[in-house]
Amino acid sequence: MTPHSGYHWRGQTTRFFEGWYFRLTLPACRQTFAFMYSIDDPAGGGNYSGGAAQILGPYETYYCRTFPAVNRFWAERDRLALGHWRKANGAFATQPLAPEAFVQHVEEGYQVVCTHAPGYPQSHHHQGKLLFPSGQVHSQWNYQVIPIDGWGGALPDVGRKSGGDRPQKATAGWLSYFPVFEPGWQILMAHGLASGWITWQGKRYDFEQAPAYAEKNWGGAFPAKWFWLQCNAFADEPSLSLTAAAGAREVLGWRENVGLIGIHHQGKFYEFISTQTRFTWAVEPWGYWHLTATSDRHRVTLTGRAAGGGTWVRVPTKVGLQFYAVTPLTVSFAVQLWERTAFAEKLLLSRTSQLAGLEVGGSPWDEPWVKD
Repeated sequence: MTPHSGYHWRGQTTRFFEGWYFRLTLPACRQTFAFMYSIDDPAGGGNYSGGAAQILGPYETYYCRTFPAVNRFWAERDRLALGHWRKANGAFATQPLAPEAFVQHVEEGYQVVCTHAPGYPQSHHHQGKLLFPSGQVHSQWNYQVIPIDGWGGALPDVGRKSGGDRPQKATAGWLSYFPVFEPGWQILMAHGLASGWITWQGKRYDFEQAPAYAEKNWGGAFPAKWFWLQCNAFADEPSLSLTAAAGAREVLGWRENVGLIGIHHQGKFYEFISTQTRFTWAVEPWGYWHLTATSDRHRVTLTGRAAGGGTWVRVPTKVGLQFYAVTPLTVSFAVQLWERTAFAEKLLLSRTSQLAGLEVGGSPWDEPWVKD
């Protein structure tokens, strides 16, 4: 079981949010989709109580719908499964629905449910529909994801018919289980394969075994600023996936900068954490990301570049969802990884992609964020 895959809210009335992020890359048309679901103050009655579904679509188009009724949100505590209805017909409990029942009863909403794909023990089925305020359909989706790699290795009993051989890890380590270290962040799936369809403003996108990625965050505190990089669409390296991120957060009144890099490649997992390895970054307010990390056995460099202006998306803040992050989803990216010995370095991989996802967020940046 992937750590933190279940819902974290336990009935508290203090400030709380939880958000899920699912990214699909469609190499055939060189476009991506990102689905962002969130719930704020689910106890209800607060100034920021409610949910939202945001989607970044082709050519960095964007759409968002709010879901004010918190009692129409559901999520399971022991695994990845959630849903929220904005409008439904018929009387039924707020719970996972069979795909046919979802189509029949949910006029606007989404769900992610655990299912079984032929030959695989477990997969995830994604469904949803968002409307224009006029009531016309803006977007609709129905696809299934077979997870391949989690965080730390192949997902046990998921994604490979023989099952994974390594346990999953908490992305932020064992400290992520303590609420003082908030917000929590977990990569649920570094790499998976998605098959199905999406309609977006009248155009339909069909796909088979498209690269998929999933992560989540939760808690009652919010980072001052952050950046993020992700790519699992390399033309000649289908087993290669990479995620990197860093954030400035408050811990017991002390502000710290923390970062990590994780690479899955040919069945191996390479992890670099700023508290354990030599870690540097230089990130411009917009358009350029450069990271390096060096451990006893490996060295890695990452470089991302974005020529366009990106798209603003809403993220959780102390005062609810706000346009506080900007991201492009189809940009250039390069990674180099070396194996180190006492006498030399051996290049293990050097790859580029034009289908990476990059982001900066938090406090407005007036100058580059540099960590030496």
